[in-house]
Amino acid sequence: MTGPRYTPLVESLPATVPFVGPETQERARGRPFAARLGANESVFGPSPRALEAMERAAREVWMYGDPENHDLRTALAAHHGVRPGNIVVGEGIDGLLGYLVRMLVGPGDPVVTSDGAYPTFGFHVAGFGGLLHKVPYRGDFEDPDALVARAAETGAKLLYLANPDNPMGSAHPGETIRRMIEALPDGTLLVLDEAYIDLAPEGTAPAIDAEDARVIRMRTFSKGYGMAGLRVGYAIAAAPLVAAFDRIRNHFGMGRIAQAGALAALADQGWLAGVKTGVAAARAELARIAAANGLAPLASATNFVTIDCGADGAFARRVLAELARRDIFVRMPFVAPHDRCIRVSCGRAAELSLVAEALPRALAAARA
Repeated sequence: MTGPRYTPLVESLPATVPFVGPETQERARGRPFAARLGANESVFGPSPRALEAMERAAREVWMYGDPENHDLRTALAAHHGVRPGNIVVGEGIDGLLGYLVRMLVGPGDPVVTSDGAYPTFGFHVAGFGGLLHKVPYRGDFEDPDALVARAAETGAKLLYLANPDNPMGSAHPGETIRRMIEALPDGTLLVLDEAYIDLAPEGTAPAIDAEDARVIRMRTFSKGYGMAGLRVGYAIAAAPLVAAFDRIRNHFGMGRIAQAGALAALADQGWLAGVKTGVAAARAELARIAAANGLAPLASATNFVTIDCGADGAFARRVLAELARRDIFVRMPFVAPHDRCIRVSCGRAAELSLVAEALPRALAAARA
């Protein structure tokens, strides 16, 4: 008896887990973390209005969700001043990236990204046989000029850029992104991942015509809106590209509870403003904690702070492990030279107090 007959492409791929979840680590440790500050989740949580809407929707969960996501798309279009035909909703940005790559990238097709940028995009490209071309960061920033140059050199179908950036927390001003779009070679689509844009300074988001066929903007309810567990993302793009998603997307991928929660969260911009205030205060406190321990916090436009540990990747990994031993879950960049850093998500006062207590001990143990 034979087993499943995998495609040659799938046969050639390694089993990959872009991120090891904290739950996996907790099972291995045999105990929970005291502070979960590694996945860039919003510990401030969702709007109470969103919670109420999801509770109501739970009573109707025997029904499928609207396959057109009509109400949510209409509300998002009004929020952004575009047409509903410019909005596609999906299972988080990760899900939308998978659909986009499936539509546009075949075996051997060139795709450009940064070395050390968000790995899930590369995971999708590899899964459909695309050929990734990577350029290094310029300091702690992704390099728009180098990315565009590599796209022109390779004839890339897609160019991926996160602004604000994960894992460094840095951000380019909107005008820099505008110049990047104008410099794109013909036939290259800019995938602008704006997962953290709701928490970024004014002026980070560029003014882009929704019908500009050179760019697709990815947004999420996972970060500022505090609903990472629901997996609700959306993209803003030219109507023909949005319509093309209907050819392949999972039309019932968005459940009723997720749609209701996202719709209510979007309507409560006052809650989002409060979260932004809390995130800013947490960033300042994390920067203070880092500096008090002789470390260098990097400027952040996100809900995390990347902290330069002042040595190499091996030392930073020891710091990470020592923090885990003290029940603090954080992560770190994985490509040199950024792996000299650790990355700590914004938390509430109690969680940050645990970080302040554990970090000096973790540093001492790592140095020993």
